[in-house]
Amino acid sequence: MLDQYQIQLTRMLEAEQYREAKELLTFLLQCQGQEKRHYEEWDSLLGWLEMAFPDDAERGAGLETVDAENEEATLREQLLKPPVQDEAYIHQVMYIMQHHPMMDQQMLALERAAYIDDSQVTETILEWLRSDTIHPLLQFKALQCLRKRGASGRLALQRLDEHVELEIEATPLTLDEFPQPIGRILERTATVAETDDPTLPHFARELWKESLEYLYGTSAYRWMLHDNDETVDCYAAALHLTLNLTVYGSANDDDIRDTYGITDSLRFRYEQACRTLRGVAMLLQTGGEEG
Repeated sequence: MLDQYQIQLTRMLEAEQYREAKELLTFLLQCQGQEKRHYEEWDSLLGWLEMAFPDDAERGAGLETVDAENEEATLREQLLKPPVQDEAYIHQVMYIMQHHPMMDQQMLALERAAYIDDSQVTETILEWLRSDTIHPLLQFKALQCLRKRGASGRLALQRLDEHVELEIEATPLTLDEFPQPIGRILERTATVAETDDPTLPHFARELWKESLEYLYGTSAYRWMLHDNDETVDCYAAALHLTLNLTVYGSANDDDIRDTYGITDSLRFRYEQACRTLRGVAMLLQTGGEEG
């Protein structure tokens, strides 16, 4: 899993998610069994981040959490929105968004595009989404970018071989903005997983977030929105199974089904959920593209 942690850390730093990067580094420093040089690198990077981006407690400012979030959002906008947005800059951002071979760089370009003061950018992104076969995670990031830019209306897309129509203004910007049933599934998994390993809820949250971004708007996603205990149990158990396979490389299916109350009548729906989440997890790990 070390490679996965390093990839995740790199993504956070490239996207200026400094608070999340500090949390992950703090977790990694608590882990055992890694080479000394890894701990030295993590400790050095954490020290630099703490100095460059101190949190409220360290500054002694006594600010409320909401103020900290607003401050972080302001800092993020300052980093992503340069004072000079000439034609060359806009062209570069749009070119990277559409043509860069590394998806992380395309996502960073979309982060920057959200703050470009040019109405043509919105139309460029819409045309790109309509005309190209784009990775599902990039599609979702583009939808978030459009919402941040104030775009609205329905957009027809091909996602995971399905034709979907989405309301741009309804695109969740954070995990907490997804509908309530989505949160119930994560809470159910996190509560159970924490009894086995207190670090698992963090990874459950990350896996769930990326799975949602991958599946958003598809038939699998719409099934998750059924606000009943059976759906929550099936997907929570499937998330737990996929989490264990991702983190540990193995999972006890019988124990997980017993824990979440997956009866024979729910077995088929549970296995469908497992196939969906495991498929997404495999694509996330390999970087495979499904357009």
